[in-house]
Amino acid sequence: MNAGPRLDRRLGTGDAVVIGLGSMIGAGVFAAFAPAARAAGTGLLVGLALAAVVAYCNATASAQLAAQYPESGGTYVYGRERLGPWWGFLAGWTFVVGKTASCAAMALTFAAYAVPPAWQRPAAVAAVVALVAVNYRGLTRTAQLTRVLLAVVLAALAVAVAAGLSAETADPGRLTDWSAGPHGWYGVLQSAGLLFFAFAGYARLATLGEEVRDPARTIPRAIPLALGITVAGYAAVAVTLLVALGPEGIAGSRTPVADAVAAGPWDWAPPLVGVGAAAASLGALLGLVAGVGRTGLAMARTGDLPRWLAAVHPRHRVPHHAELALGAVVCALVLAADLRALIGFSSFGVLLYYLVANVAAYTQPARHRRWPRALQVAGGAGCVVLAVTLPWSSVVVGVATLAVGAGLRALRRRRPPAPAGHRA
Repeated sequence: MNAGPRLDRRLGTGDAVVIGLGSMIGAGVFAAFAPAARAAGTGLLVGLALAAVVAYCNATASAQLAAQYPESGGTYVYGRERLGPWWGFLAGWTFVVGKTASCAAMALTFAAYAVPPAWQRPAAVAAVVALVAVNYRGLTRTAQLTRVLLAVVLAALAVAVAAGLSAETADPGRLTDWSAGPHGWYGVLQSAGLLFFAFAGYARLATLGEEVRDPARTIPRAIPLALGITVAGYAAVAVTLLVALGPEGIAGSRTPVADAVAAGPWDWAPPLVGVGAAAASLGALLGLVAGVGRTGLAMARTGDLPRWLAAVHPRHRVPHHAELALGAVVCALVLAADLRALIGFSSFGVLLYYLVANVAAYTQPARHRRWPRALQVAGGAGCVVLAVTLPWSSVVVGVATLAVGAGLRALRRRRPPAPAGHRA
């Protein structure tokens, strides 16, 4: 796993937390609450808590593994080291294809808030090209831009919470009104699966393990800290939406955060929400490009992806071939795919990825353990339960894509090795 040029360790704890927050506080907070309300009504608060618990279990697994294996690649590396090459491939392949779809979803979400419909796909392509260029220049620039975008997003959400709670129609009694919407456990679990999409960026830090200073100390601190801040922010937004709009109002809205702000007393606030949503999407896309590129680098180093993708730029010390290839694929998806299909497919891949992380962390010996194995059991079970709440079409496409990847790997492994001096 250590062959090839290495990346530079430039990130401290603060930079790592910022990248984690920028990866999590993205378009999901502006879009995920409406379908969650349709599934569970006021029970979306329970769904949010369940999603946060599963995310925490997964985060502890990722942090514990990243401290032992501080290399680029995240769970792809952990699966290979702890469970074997095929487990690693399962994690890496599902991460790369799922998060490539998520990159396209973030780009389209940005464009939906930023430009008129006729210009959305060209604007999404332009955003992908621009952020790939930023990542190409080095990860410290990624962290710097993420700080700016995150500040804009947090300011917009703070205004949204204040405006929504100040609305004349605000009613705290809606928080205890369980008469609206379905209340079965399936609805609550479905809302948890939908809201988990909004948490799915925390392991981006683990994929950057080769570029973090003192990873055994920094990563286990940064992942839970970033997740905790995100949970607090999402809870505040969820309560605000229920108080300002009620479950029916959230369920019937395409932009519930904007609608909650519009119900408030400040006419200047709604445009700020659009700016915040666009910035959130760009911040998430920026972190996704960095994480997917580095997982692609790790897979290429072992031959699970073409070895051309393992190149590291001699000056900027980034996996530039992997990031350029990712940008090209994402641009193609942006021009051809549907946003809703991209989100469902991405969620399926992410849940399988974290399932492998939990299984791998469960096998770690006592000297490398920082949390009890019960958390890995809960995290793995949670991933399975949330996965079955996804639309069947997302599951079918996800399984088919996994089968294609496994078939290609099997064919590649059956080929005789190239003679020395002639390897790609």
